[in-house]
Order: sequence, then C-alpha cells, then structure tokens
Amino acid sequence: MVGLTACGSEKSGDDKAGDKTGGDKSGQSAMSPLAALKLASQQTDKKNSAKVEGTTKMGEQNSQMSGDMDWADGIRANMSITQNGGAIASSPIAGKPMDAKYTPDAMFLNMGDEFAAQAGGGKHWVKYDYDVLAQKAGPSGAFLKDQMQNNNPSRSVELLLATGKVKSVGSEDVKGVKATHYTGTVKVSEIAKMQSKELSQSDLDALQKQLETSGMDTETIDLWVDEENLLVKKREQAQSSSGAYDSTVFYSDYGTSVTVTEPSSSDTVDFQDMLQQ
Repeated sequence: MVGLTACGSEKSGDDKAGDKTGGDKSGQSAMSPLAALKLASQQTDKKNSAKVEGTTKMGEQNSQMSGDMDWADGIRANMSITQNGGAIASSPIAGKPMDAKYTPDAMFLNMGDEFAAQAGGGKHWVKYDYDVLAQKAGPSGAFLKDQMQNNNPSRSVELLLATGKVKSVGSEDVKGVKATHYTGTVKVSEIAKMQSKELSQSDLDALQKQLETSGMDTETIDLWVDEENLLVKKREQAQSSSGAYDSTVFYSDYGTSVTVTEPSSSDTVDFQDMLQQ
C-alpha cells in the first residue's frame, strides 16, 4: 500500500504568487518555486486520473508497481505489484506479479493459485478493509485509511508547499519530457499533521510518537513538474531504524479512463478473517 500513497497536505500556506499565474504555461522557471508548485498542485488535481509506475524500497524489501489511478471521488486504482527481498524473499509470492485493486473502502490483492490452494480456502483475493484496519491497528491503521481515501499526486506537491522551504534544482529530462526539479526536506514529526485530512488529534499524537520511535528524523522529497504544470515524477527518501526508505513514482497520461471492478465475493477472503483462523 505504501507505494501507492504519497505524502501530502490539504493546506498550502499563504503563497499568493501562485494565484497570479492562472493557466499560464510559460514555464516553471519564470516563477518562484512556491508559486510554481502551487500551480502544479492545482493543475495536477484537476486531471483526476493518470497512469502510474514506480518502485519502493524499505530496508531489504523492495516492490515494483504499475497501473492506472483515479482520484476524482476517493482513490480507485488497478495495479500490478511485484515484491522481493526481506521477509518476502521466502514467500510464495516473491518475484511474482500480483494484481491489486483499490477502492475508496478497501484494497484487494490477488495472491495467486498457490495461496488459494494452501491458505485461501480456494479463494485468490485478499480484502483489506480500511475501516477494519483503522479499528484494529490503532493510529497507524487510521492514518493508512486517511491516506488511501484522500490521497492523490497533488498532495505530494502540497506537502512541500506547507513547509515553505522549497528550492529549484533546474531543468531535467524525465522519460523524454522536459521537467523542472524541486526539492525540500520535511521533519518526520510534522508529516502526520501536514498530510492527514480526517484524523483526530489523539490519533495524530499517537502516530507522531510511532514515527519518532521508528528512528526517522527527516524525509527528503523531490518533485519533477513538466511544462504543462503537471507532476511527472516524485521521489521520497528517509532513513529509519529498519533501514533506508526510497520510493520513486512516475505519472503520465493524465486524464486516462480508469474502471475498477471489485473481485467476486466468492473468490475473496477477508484479511481479518484469515488472522482469526
């Protein structure tokens, strides 16, 4: 799940310069970094959907994903996910592409034929209900629910805007597209407050303690914005007690049509039911 979510915030501060740019596509370089990113957030959010591909490394474990995503009304996505290393290395799913479906209420993961035969009771799909995770996993589960229901690419941009400390690195090529590179550093202790939309203060306080005990201090966020003021690449990096975290995501084909169909209930087992068994 963490590969699909992005750090973000609903508040971008008081950077008035961004309001003067309108729909101008004269180039990111003509604006201040804050003004340029504010425009990028607005333009990216309006598109409602995109194709997505990326990689995520957490310590010894890594994953690759690709698919399409729609954020017009909650998060809906179709993804193919491949995981390797760490605790996954000895798992039957290691190195095997798995289909994943995201809806505003749950994530569904196809674990394959071997899982269905051995542990799934003949069922291939595992359902992760966000409400159940929020209830059972405490603040971190509530945080995940908040992210999966409210997140979209523009919120990565909003997080950097909220810090007020962003710099332009210059123009770079991103898969054949000319883009302006921006970078900034965020204190991990502030991330939960910046990027959460509906968490209670008690959940935010508890989550902040969890983040602090993970050994993380800061997270570096790099964003690449094209000449149409759309986010085309995002990279997040941090160090924790369990190793390095490094996630890179590419966005393309904004406005693409996305249709997500939930797996049949006859071929789906609930994750919480599996734990109880």
